[in-house]
Amino acid sequence: MKTDRRRAAILVAALVLLLVVAGASVSVGAQAIAPAEVWRAFTAYAGTGEHQIVRGIRVPRTVLGIFVGAALGTAGTLVQTLTRNPLAEPGILGVTAGAGFAITVGAVLGLAGSPAGQLGLAFAGAVLASVAVYAVGSTSPLRLVLTGVALSSVLAGVSLGMRLMLPDVFDTFRFWSVGALAGHEQQPLTLALWTIAVALACSVAITRPLNAMVLGDDVARALGGHLARTRFGVLVLVTLLAGAATAAAGPIAFLGLMVPHLARRAAGASIPWLMAYTMVLGPVLLLVSDIAARVLLPTGEVPVAVVTAFLGAPVLIWAVRRRGAVRS
Repeated sequence: MKTDRRRAAILVAALVLLLVVAGASVSVGAQAIAPAEVWRAFTAYAGTGEHQIVRGIRVPRTVLGIFVGAALGTAGTLVQTLTRNPLAEPGILGVTAGAGFAITVGAVLGLAGSPAGQLGLAFAGAVLASVAVYAVGSTSPLRLVLTGVALSSVLAGVSLGMRLMLPDVFDTFRFWSVGALAGHEQQPLTLALWTIAVALACSVAITRPLNAMVLGDDVARALGGHLARTRFGVLVLVTLLAGAATAAAGPIAFLGLMVPHLARRAAGASIPWLMAYTMVLGPVLLLVSDIAARVLLPTGEVPVAVVTAFLGAPVLIWAVRRRGAVRS
């Protein structure tokens, strides 16, 4: 009982932190806007330049960051739980490689000229790649990981070959390939955000069978769990979450790896609490990275994927060293 109260208090504190970071995201940028002026942009809109920046650019960008951060953090938790590998992240199931391959093929065929076309291609590629990975590697978590790595390598190699041979394709791909929130907030994102919202709700519903799977396959079966059904459901949710997030903002690495590690210290062995924490800490981490991306350089913005990679590399090294220490 005391543990649940502590976990609830931590979740409330994380939600408050998310509100603070979201407020900072709306205020901070190339042009700093006072919090009072941000408030007036909602309560007494006057059509000034600052009000247009707040309502037309920064609020949509912040909303996109919240959805994408929650999607990638939750997808990372699902993948790590499914594969029982704390070093796993959503891209390991071929989601990112599939999206990039679809963008490349679409550029060759002339279908990736618009943001809406790129969004549809990226999402379709992520779904098809995940379906292929599951079809081959569904019998065990290890086989699933190996299949995902192999398919990702093949798709990445073929995509690179096409981009090297066709400069126009390379130009189309390079604008999408660097994950960023800037510039994406003006795209038609309704479908992607609704997909993420539904998948997040389903992720909460699947926490109970996942909690049983953590105890081992035999224990899960004894508790009445359906392992094949649960694994398939997790893969579908990872595909929807990571695929929609990648389609909406481009590939953002390491977020799905970092967030579960940060949340696991407070959640312990409880998958429901772990899921709740990652849904909040994912947006916090992505918005903080995005704010840093806006102010790091005086001449312009750094893509947020660069910042998350800079933060994620030490976390990956720490996780590898910790995993090796535990095994030894």
